[in-house]
Amino acid sequence: MEKKLEKNPVPKKKPTRKITGLRAQDPYLEREKGRYEFPLPSREFMLQILAERGAPMMAEELAQLLDIREDEMVAFERRMQAMGREGQLLLNRKGALCLPEKLDLIPGKVQGHPDGFGFLLRDDGGDDLFLGPKEMDKVLHGDRVLARLIGVDRRGRPEGAIAEVLEHVNQRLVGRLHNERGVFFVTAEDKRISRDILLEAKNTGGAKAGQVVMVELLVQPSRYSQPVGRVIELLGNYDDPGMEIEIALRKHNLPHVFSPEAQAQADATPQKVKKKDWKPVQGVERVDLRDLPLVTIDGETARDFDDAVFAEKKGKGWRLVVAIADVSHYVTPNDALDLTAIERGNSVYFPRRVIPMLPEALSNGVCSLNPDVERLCMVCDMRVTQTGEIKKYQFYPAVMLSKARLTYTRVWDMLQNPKGEDAQANTHLMPHLKTLYALFKVFVAARHERGAIDFETQETEMHFDDFGKIKAIVPVVRNDAHKLIEECMLAANVCAANFLIKNEHAALYRVHEGPTPEKLKNLREYLRTMGLSLGGAEDPGAKDYAVLLESIKERPDAPLLQTMLLRSLSQAVYTPDNEGHFGLSYEAYAHFTSPIRRYPDLLVHRAIKAILAGKKYKPATKWEQLGVQCSMTERRADEASRDVQNWLKCYYMQDKIGEEFMGSVSAVTGFGMFVLLDDLYVEGLVHVSELGTDYFHYDEKRKELKGERSGQVYRITDRVKVRVVRVDLETSKIDFALVDDFGRLLGAKSAAADKNTAKTAPAARSGRTSRASEARPAVGTAAKPAGASTRSASAKPVVVLSDEPKLVRKKPGTATQRRRAQAAQNDEGAPAAGTRRRRRR
Repeated sequence: MEKKLEKNPVPKKKPTRKITGLRAQDPYLEREKGRYEFPLPSREFMLQILAERGAPMMAEELAQLLDIREDEMVAFERRMQAMGREGQLLLNRKGALCLPEKLDLIPGKVQGHPDGFGFLLRDDGGDDLFLGPKEMDKVLHGDRVLARLIGVDRRGRPEGAIAEVLEHVNQRLVGRLHNERGVFFVTAEDKRISRDILLEAKNTGGAKAGQVVMVELLVQPSRYSQPVGRVIELLGNYDDPGMEIEIALRKHNLPHVFSPEAQAQADATPQKVKKKDWKPVQGVERVDLRDLPLVTIDGETARDFDDAVFAEKKGKGWRLVVAIADVSHYVTPNDALDLTAIERGNSVYFPRRVIPMLPEALSNGVCSLNPDVERLCMVCDMRVTQTGEIKKYQFYPAVMLSKARLTYTRVWDMLQNPKGEDAQANTHLMPHLKTLYALFKVFVAARHERGAIDFETQETEMHFDDFGKIKAIVPVVRNDAHKLIEECMLAANVCAANFLIKNEHAALYRVHEGPTPEKLKNLREYLRTMGLSLGGAEDPGAKDYAVLLESIKERPDAPLLQTMLLRSLSQAVYTPDNEGHFGLSYEAYAHFTSPIRRYPDLLVHRAIKAILAGKKYKPATKWEQLGVQCSMTERRADEASRDVQNWLKCYYMQDKIGEEFMGSVSAVTGFGMFVLLDDLYVEGLVHVSELGTDYFHYDEKRKELKGERSGQVYRITDRVKVRVVRVDLETSKIDFALVDDFGRLLGAKSAAADKNTAKTAPAARSGRTSRASEARPAVGTAAKPAGASTRSASAKPVVVLSDEPKLVRKKPGTATQRRRAQAAQNDEGAPAAGTRRRRRR
C-alpha cells in the first residue's frame, strides 16, 4: 500500500501566480479567468493600451509590457490574430501593431454585385462604401476587409478602396465548368462572385464542360491574379432533377450530411420509450398523460410532429394542454447530435425535400409524436379565462400517447360538417375539437384586443409531375384549423418566456423590434401623401399598426399600404436580451414548440428543465453567440429556399415565352417594376425602358414611377398586362414587357419587335406558345454549331423574344469581359445601391 502511494503521489496544486504590474489594471480579468488557467489581457485592455500609446507598437513590446510569459505566447498570439481577422488590429509594413481607426481604415464585409462592383458593409453601421470593379478584383463576396474612404462616385455615393484583406471566407464554391480554347474555369452559381475560378493544370475531376462542380480554392484573388482552384466534387448536369437543391445547399453552405458520430448516435437511439425513460427528470417526476386525448394537427405532407393539443372546459374558462416532443431527453449538451444541431440551427424546407436539423431516426422517429405510440414530451398546462387570458400555467415532463394524426383540412371539414362522413367516423374526437375551436375564438378576440398585427399575405405551394418539374403553382388556403394550432402554440411560447423571466434564467428570446426612427419617418411621410396617419406619435405600438390596417381594409390600395407598413418593421431575431415581440404585441416571447426543427426551442427546453430541478443551464457557447448563430441559420435557410423556388419558377416559365398574362405590380424601383402574374404566382421585371416612349422618374417618397411627358404613373397593386419576353435560368430572372389591350408592346426597345411578334400574340393569348418557345430545344440538348467553342455549347440557353423570335446564347468571353460590357451598356440605367440586389435573386 505504501509503495503504491509512493508511485502515485497526490498531485500537488499548481502554484498560483499573482497578477502584478500593468496587467493587474485590466478591468476584465475576472471574465478572462473563466477562459484561461491564468488570465490573458483582454482585447479591450490591449486596445486601450495601444490607444493611450498613440503610436504603432511592436508585438514583442506589447507582450513585454503586459508581462506575457513564454508559456502564454501561443494563446496571446492567437488572440492578436483573431483581433486582426475582425479588424481590431492591423500590422503596418514594419510589422507594428496599429489601430485601424488611427489609419482612417474602416472594417467591414464585402457584398458583391453580379455586374462586377460591390459594397463594403461597415461594421460600425455607417453608410455602405461603393467598391468599383478594380477593387473587387482583390476579393470575393463575403470577404472581410479594411477599406479607406477615398471620396464619392459620380452618383454621390461614398466610395472606398480596399487597404487590407482581413479574411477570405470563400474556401469552396459551387459553379459551372467551362472550357475556352483549352482553358478550364468555373463560374460561381452565386452571381455576387463575378470572377472566374481557374482550374489548376486542367484538373476537372472527370467533369465535362457545362456540368455543375464543387471547387476548392487554392489561390485567393488579388489585383494581379485570378483565383485558382481544383474540382473536388462532380454534382452532375445543370438540368438534372433536384440539381437546383444540390446547388443551393452548397451555395449557401448548408450542412446536409450528418457526421458519422451524429448518425451513429441517432441509429443507436431506441425507437420506443423504455422503462428507464420514466425516471424523474433531474428529480422531477414524469406525468402519465397516456389517457389524455391529445392529437396532432399538421399539414398533409408533414412527417415530424412536434406538438399535440387538448382542451377541456373548466368552469367558465378552459384547460389547454400543449405537449411538445422532449427532444432534449435524447440530445444532450455537447454530444454529437447537439453539435450538428447547433451547426444547422434549423431544418430547411425545399419543394419535395427537407434537410432536417436531426437525423430521421429522431426527427421522424422517436421524437415525433406519432399516433398510438408512447412518446416523451414536455408539457405546458394552462388555465385560460373566458376572456382569453392565461391565468396560470405549469411546465412538467410527461409521457403521452397521441390518439390521432389529423390534418388541417380534415379538422376544418369536421368542424364545418359535424354530420359529414369524416366527423361521423371520429365521433370520439369531435367534442375535443369543438372545445379547441371555441377556445380559439376566445384567443382571436384577445388577440384583437391586444392589438397584434395581422398582415394578410398570400403563400403558395408547388405541385410537381412524375419528372420532378412544376405542373402548377397554387395558393395555400389557410383555414381556421391552421389558426387554431397557431394560437395554441403562441400561448405556450408566451408562457415559456414568462417562466424564464420569472425565474431569472438566461435563454434565447424571439425578439421583434418596432420601426427604427428613420423607417418611421419615411413611413409617416408616405402615409401623409396618401391622406393617412399612424397613431402613437414618436413611439407607435402594434395596436396603432393594427388600427390603421383595419381602417384601410376596404381601400383598393390596401395591399400597397400593407406592404409599406410591413417594410417599416425590423426582422425578428434570437437574442438573450428580451425586448419583446412588436408584431405579436407581447412583452416577452420565446420559441418552445418546435425543438425537432429549431435549435432555440431545444435550448428553451433545457432551461425550463433546469429551473424545474432548481438548477441553472449554462451552454458551452455564450448566449449572445448562440443568438447570432440561430438568427444566421434562419436567414440562410430562407435565402436557400427562395433561390430554389425562383429557379423552379424560371424553369416553369420557359414554355411560356411570348404568352400574355394579367398581373399586379408588386414592387417599384428606379430601374423598373416587378409584376406578379395572376394564377401563376410568378414574378418578373418590366424594365423602365419597356414602360413606353417616355422618360420615367422614380419618386422615392410615393414609391412610384411617373412619365415625364405622358404623366403615366405606375405604383404597387396597379393592374397591368404583360408578355413574357425572356427567361434566364442561370440568373433566375424573368423579364416582361407591357402590352396594350390589342397585344402591342409599349416599350421603346420593343417597338420593332412588336411588328414581327404581333402575329404571335393571338396564339399566345389562346394558350398556345409563341414561335420562340416552339423553336426552343430541350434544355441542355442543343446541338453544337460547327466551330463553336465548348463553353458556348455548354452554356445554359437564355430564351428571349427579339425582333425575330429565335434562340440566342450568351456571348462567350471571360466573366471580366462580360461584366465590363454589361456595365458599359447599363451604366446610365443602373439601379440605386442595394435595390436590384434585393429584388433580383
